[in-house]
Amino acid sequence: MSSYIAKSTRVRSTPFTNRIEEYGVQSYTVYNHMLLPASFKGLEEDYYHLKKNVQLWDVSVERQVQIKGPDASLLTQLMTCRDLSQAKDHVCYYAPITDDQGKILNDPLIMKVSSDTWWISISDTDVILYAKGLAIGQNLDVEITEPNVNPLAVQGPKSFELMKRIFGEEILNLKFFHFKKFNFEDHNFLIARSGWSKQGGFEIYVDDDQKGLELYDALYAKGKDLDVRPGCPNLIERIEGGLLSYGNDMNMNDTPLECGLDSFVSFNDEINYLGKSVLQKQKEKGVTRSLVGLKLQINEISLTKTLPVFYKGELIGDLRSACYSPQFQCCLGIAMINVSHHNFTEPLNLNINEQEITTEITSIPFTK
Repeated sequence: MSSYIAKSTRVRSTPFTNRIEEYGVQSYTVYNHMLLPASFKGLEEDYYHLKKNVQLWDVSVERQVQIKGPDASLLTQLMTCRDLSQAKDHVCYYAPITDDQGKILNDPLIMKVSSDTWWISISDTDVILYAKGLAIGQNLDVEITEPNVNPLAVQGPKSFELMKRIFGEEILNLKFFHFKKFNFEDHNFLIARSGWSKQGGFEIYVDDDQKGLELYDALYAKGKDLDVRPGCPNLIERIEGGLLSYGNDMNMNDTPLECGLDSFVSFNDEINYLGKSVLQKQKEKGVTRSLVGLKLQINEISLTKTLPVFYKGELIGDLRSACYSPQFQCCLGIAMINVSHHNFTEPLNLNINEQEITTEITSIPFTK
C-alpha cells in the first residue's frame, strides 16, 4: 500500500501548489508546516536534468521571519553567531542561529532589507517562536511577523538565460549572495543570486500571490526551448556538492564548530549572541567530533533515520545522509564522526546498518 500526505490547512499549500501538481509532482515532504515537492520524474532523472538545464522550484517553505523596529539589529545579532555588525545592504548572509549552549537551531540566510528591517530566511524549525521569546525576555522594541513571501527558485546552468529573458541583461550583473529588486509587469520582486544547488541560479521572493503565478507561467513559457521543468532540491546533487541540510546532517544537538562552520562564528568582543561563551570554550579545547564525508563502496543505500557507525566494534559516530552518486560511482554519505577516528589517508572497514563497508573518510565537499 502506498503512503501519502493528507493535506490540511495545518500542512499548508503554497501559491504554486496547483501549478506543480498540473506538471506532475510525484511526492512531497513537509517543511516548516508546508508542502515541499520532493520529486517529479524520479531522483536520478531530476538530478541529470538539473545539471544540464533549468528548473523552477517552489521553495515557499523557506519562510521569512521579519524583525522590524528600533531593536531589530540587536535581536537579529543576539540570535546568530555570525558577526552582522558590518552587514551591507543587498547582501545575503549565511548565519547559523544558536541557543544558549551554542547548539544550532537553524541555518538561515539573513538579509537587511531596510534600515530597521531584517529577513531571516529559515530552514526547517520555528525560528519565529525563538525570536518572539528572546524579544519578550529582553524587552526589545521589535515587531516579529511572518510576511506572505513565497520564494521561487530558478536553478540550473540555463537559469541565467531564462532570467535574462524575463528581467533583462541587468540581472546577469547580480553577484553571488547579493540581492536587488527587479521589475516584472509593474511589480518589483526582490531577487537574490542564490539557491540550494551548486548549478547556479536565483531565488525570487514572491510577495504577491497572483503576480507570482503570472511570473511562474512566464518563466515556463519563455523557457520551453531551454527544457524548463518544475523541480525541487535534489538529494544527489546537494550531497555531491556538500550542501548541508539542517535536520539531516546537523541538528540542535550540534554546534557550528562541530559542523565545520567555523568561518561563520565570531568571537569579536563587541559582538553579543546566545551561546558565545560555550563556543569560545569549545574552540579553545577543540571539538571531539565533526562532520565528514564518507565514500562508501556500495551501490545502493537508503536512509530514513540516522545510522550508527562502528569501527572494530566501537561506536564512532552516525551516518546522517547518504545516496548513490552517479558522478563518484559509489554511495556518498555525510556523517558525524569522532575526531579520534578521522583517517583521511586510507580506507577503513566500517560497520553500518549491520553491513561491513569499505569506506574512505573525506572532507566536505567531496572531491575526486
